[in-house]
Amino acid sequence: MNPLFCPFLSSTLPHPKPLVSPSLTTTRPSSSPYPPFLHISAIRNVEDKLHSTFYATPTTSQFPELPTTVITAKKRPVPSLLVTIFNALDDFINNFIGPPLPPSIDPKHVLSGNFAPVDELPPTECEVIEGSLPPCLDGAYIRNGPNPQFYPRGPHHLFDGDGMLHSIRISHGRPIFCSRYVKTYKYIIEKRAGSPVIPNLFSSYRSFARSAVAIARLLTGQFDPVNGVGLANTSVAFFCGHLYALAESDLPYAVRLTPDGDIKTLGRYDFDGKLSMSMTAHPKIDPSTGEAFAFRYSPVRPFLTYFRFDAQGKKQPDVPIFSLSCPSFFHDFAITNRYAIFPDIQMWMNPVKMIIRGGSPVGTDPTKVPRVGIIPRYAKDESEMRWIDVPGFNIIHAINAWDEEDGDAIVMVAPNILPIEHALERMDLVHGSLEKVRIDLKTGTVTRHRLSQWNLEFAVINPGYLGKKNRYVYSAVGDPLPKISGIVKLDVSRSDRRQECIVAKRMYEPGCYGGEPFFVAKEPDNPEAEEDDGYVLSYVHDEQSGKSRFIVMDAQSPDLDIVAAVKLPTRVPYGFHGLFVKGCDLKMD
Repeated sequence: MNPLFCPFLSSTLPHPKPLVSPSLTTTRPSSSPYPPFLHISAIRNVEDKLHSTFYATPTTSQFPELPTTVITAKKRPVPSLLVTIFNALDDFINNFIGPPLPPSIDPKHVLSGNFAPVDELPPTECEVIEGSLPPCLDGAYIRNGPNPQFYPRGPHHLFDGDGMLHSIRISHGRPIFCSRYVKTYKYIIEKRAGSPVIPNLFSSYRSFARSAVAIARLLTGQFDPVNGVGLANTSVAFFCGHLYALAESDLPYAVRLTPDGDIKTLGRYDFDGKLSMSMTAHPKIDPSTGEAFAFRYSPVRPFLTYFRFDAQGKKQPDVPIFSLSCPSFFHDFAITNRYAIFPDIQMWMNPVKMIIRGGSPVGTDPTKVPRVGIIPRYAKDESEMRWIDVPGFNIIHAINAWDEEDGDAIVMVAPNILPIEHALERMDLVHGSLEKVRIDLKTGTVTRHRLSQWNLEFAVINPGYLGKKNRYVYSAVGDPLPKISGIVKLDVSRSDRRQECIVAKRMYEPGCYGGEPFFVAKEPDNPEAEEDDGYVLSYVHDEQSGKSRFIVMDAQSPDLDIVAAVKLPTRVPYGFHGLFVKGCDLKMD
């Protein structure tokens, strides 16, 4: 994911509209200290009608209609009778009926070490312990990741934790760190219930008995899926002047960084009612036009739907892809100046089988031939969609793609996951083989070059080159995945000479592991600047000392030299995707 600022933001930009669920009643009590603003009351938990009050407070003068949600401090709630009964059923299944848990969903394994959750941390000043923070980093680095609010009662997959944002806001070299949950519908309902209530996609349906309990919770009104059941734990995107926490199972959640470095959840957004169901966690933002391109996938027809947002943030009509004949797993995609490219890999979705028979909602089909779907990026329908077979090419993340100068071919750079059957359940057995793939649009011929022998995933580029031909890639090194032991820089132009493309690297000290890197250009608005003239950012955790750091590396140095390091006031768990937002763009949000 390579989100970038929207250069076309204006004072007339339409603002996202918060969704108010059917269980919310909108009133304005006479005692409210904020009469001009929204007051939402009576968020109903059916089994015991727990009530709580939300007060919307003003945000900024630019966006007064986007309220900042503040949750009133309350004592830890006592679970209601229904919640207690279903929790007891869960415990009975886990202790006497369910089979032994494999490591991939055993919380004692999944949440061990630095994968364990942490508490929220309000804005806290940090110490720069090495070098100094460059002026171009005035802004905020924000990373998303799973952080379960409650310890799981049964199976738990790494992907099933509640979303928590870890941000470091920098102003004139002064860093402030903050960790906050994304206040999703799931987070709020379970906070009131005092325990997990809403089933998790990757772990709650591992047997018919567990599926039955999850369905019973729904039928007894403990939660309403109409309000969304997503975790907002995968990535962060900034487009058209707004910041969003994303997960592909739900709508985006708008969030805001306050001037003092705090993180506020504004709400679940449907873009004036035009976005339904869900959206990818990896939208692509064109740095030249300010447009955002996205998609959603579904277990029912249409299995894939492509759409975009214009530079003013208005969602354009859906383009359903009916030529996809069965549900498939689409986590990421790529765009060029002319096309959108969708990888149809050997992973499928079957939630009905999951609920009835138990197991993961995602499986693999070794008989399926991977392919890519190529559609004009401004297509009105799927009439020009082409599917081209690329045997053995299974990608979860796309790094970049571009059109060749003659327009007769496209090039994509992405890590091929080997073997794909272990991508979700045994990531420690996965090898990410970074490839450069050329597709001839006239003949359908596919040419592939392996860029490195290393195990590489979670890779990024200079965001200013998204959809354009680029030279450099910055990738995390799996040791094994999901742990990351270092960062490498690759020169993809060397692939034509069939040699190792790594040109710089930094391996962390023994016992230290990091996350996905992010590249920040020194002069993002300078068209004459070199592509790699900038810095690579990441959080790094020392498992021996239990301490975490934020590090800044020189992207042009052969050893990715550390130019600044910040001692963080809390441990930062390993997570997923993040981004950097410039200070001037944060003021717009």
